[in-house]
Amino acid sequence: MWNLLSVLLAVGLLTLLIAWGKVQPLLAFVAAALAAALLLGVPVEKIPGTIEKGIGDLLGSLVVIICLGAVFGKLIADSGAARRIASSLIQALGPSRLPVALTITGFVVGIPLYYNVGFVLLVPLIFSLVYQSGRPAVMLAIPLLAGLSIAHGFLPPHPSPVALVSAIHADMGTTLLYGIIVGIPTLILAGPVFAMTLSRIQAQPTAAFRSADVPDAELPGVFNSFFTALLPVLLLAATTLLIMARPDLNGSLSFLANPLVVMVISYVVAIFTLGLMRGQKFAQVMQGPAEAMREIAPILLIIAGAGALKQVLVESGVSAELGAALAGLPVPPLVLGWLVATLIRICLGSATVAGVTAGGIVAPLVQTTGVDPNLMVLAIGAGSLMCSHVNDSGFWMFKEYFGLSLKDTFRSWTLMETLVGVFGLLFVMLLSVVIS
Repeated sequence: MWNLLSVLLAVGLLTLLIAWGKVQPLLAFVAAALAAALLLGVPVEKIPGTIEKGIGDLLGSLVVIICLGAVFGKLIADSGAARRIASSLIQALGPSRLPVALTITGFVVGIPLYYNVGFVLLVPLIFSLVYQSGRPAVMLAIPLLAGLSIAHGFLPPHPSPVALVSAIHADMGTTLLYGIIVGIPTLILAGPVFAMTLSRIQAQPTAAFRSADVPDAELPGVFNSFFTALLPVLLLAATTLLIMARPDLNGSLSFLANPLVVMVISYVVAIFTLGLMRGQKFAQVMQGPAEAMREIAPILLIIAGAGALKQVLVESGVSAELGAALAGLPVPPLVLGWLVATLIRICLGSATVAGVTAGGIVAPLVQTTGVDPNLMVLAIGAGSLMCSHVNDSGFWMFKEYFGLSLKDTFRSWTLMETLVGVFGLLFVMLLSVVIS
């Protein structure tokens, strides 16, 4: 009983420091890890080493993948490939199907781009379409932002799913395939279907966010843009499916299926297809990575801090005890993982913090119950997107960009994120029945 209370006190301290004290998340995680270690009786001489080990173990396997994902996404954005994908889909589907085109755009562009980058890059495109078509801004924005959100919460190489794959010992390729299977129906319901109920919300987007029209001649080609942006997905999916179909090839394909190798190949290809082959000099192409590293640094620090707290729970033995206690509850393990992530998300606001923190808490549950770890990654991802409200930066970005009242922001943005989380869990549960 004391051990469980100690964990709750440590998580409560973490919540208080971040939500009320506005403490930088890494520092808050380290403080919570120190408190948990002392409360759980970890010998004081072992506490510093335990925290350092937790940070090193989790970051060691992730830092290169996440950084490569950041520079790859930056190149997709800076080259104009993301804009080409959006404009080609809108042109192909026609003005009458704008919500569908924006739904696909958000999902496809959201795979290589981190959420905040995708938001800032594509919201001006929405405003341009609003001015051209006269359609309600929120009704056009929600399908696109739902696609970005689902990719952010469910799909590698985004930081939270990548960190969860490592913490729960899932498989990156299988998680990606399952994430796409779960994400598509979730996106349809939380995106264009839900958006049809928002036509009466009157947004006041400022003209300052309207982007200048870029001539098509200056953008990469359609095939080049789609192929390069989706190359990590294609490589991971292809190698995973081949290994499933031909287990005897596992040894020879394991190298190509490794996420690190996939991201290196994808980035090298992008340097040529979106940079050098379009007349840019190598030094010019290399200007993007420095900015991308600055953008991704806060997320790496969050993951590092989560690793410290996770290692304290493992070292003290409470992790296994907590897993056994959770397994004994009359609730499906996937729902428990989702619920833990949801509670942390509501308290802390950040989807990334909610995901990686919940992963450290429920990781033993995967071992004690035998639940599919790939599905647990997705269940936690769905919970980490739930109930976005005033402690989430995404809530305020949406409100201010679209000039909405708090009531209309809750009615549109918060409800969309909640629908993503609820339907995400529902389809994860259905998939678990199919593959069991």
